[in-house]
Amino acid sequence: MYGGDPIGDFYRGDITLRRLRVLIEGLPPDGALGRAASGHAWTLADMRDADTLDVLGRLFVATYNANRAESAPELPWPDPVPRPGDPTPKQKAKAAKREKRAAREGYEDIVAQVAPGRI
Repeated sequence: MYGGDPIGDFYRGDITLRRLRVLIEGLPPDGALGRAASGHAWTLADMRDADTLDVLGRLFVATYNANRAESAPELPWPDPVPRPGDPTPKQKAKAAKREKRAAREGYEDIVAQVAPGRI
């Protein structure tokens, strides 16, 4: 572990550029620099916890559905834990609305070509 100010030491000429590069490359991936570069504040432990919750939810549903009574309803698969970069429900609804509008416009375009004057 380096116990000084590497940037200041580099500018003062106390360490070389190679040593500074080695120090920067040795930084942990879930440290402040790694989180800033990835664009979110999740650490590797947070990602692992989300994966664990997803697996446990699937195992619970699979076990329940395998051992349920025949008259009991089947449980649906759980939604995964939202990760950084996943669209929000509002963004998903907006994208679905855009897709629906594009599909409708495509349909109307085809109908206008096949049967002019119908629309």
